[in-house]
Amino acid sequence: MNDPAPYDTAAVALELERLRGAMEAGFTRVDGSLALLVQRSDQSDRQLSDHEARLDALERARWPLASIATLTAVVGLALPIWQLAAR
Repeated sequence: MNDPAPYDTAAVALELERLRGAMEAGFTRVDGSLALLVQRSDQSDRQLSDHEARLDALERARWPLASIATLTAVVGLALPIWQLAAR
């Protein structure tokens, strides 16, 4: 029977260290990418809440327009009727 070839422990240790270094570099790159995505998500959340606040302000400021238009129409109709009634 053939005995398996003995491994050179120094070569194995060196190869494991290279793999460890490659894994650390990969994890660091992924961690940086995730941090960037979290930052962009936070910016998007802030921008969305700002847009929602501005939209709410516009909707609150818009309601008097319909009331003013209705009031103008009523006054515009009431004046000619009042003038006709005064004759």
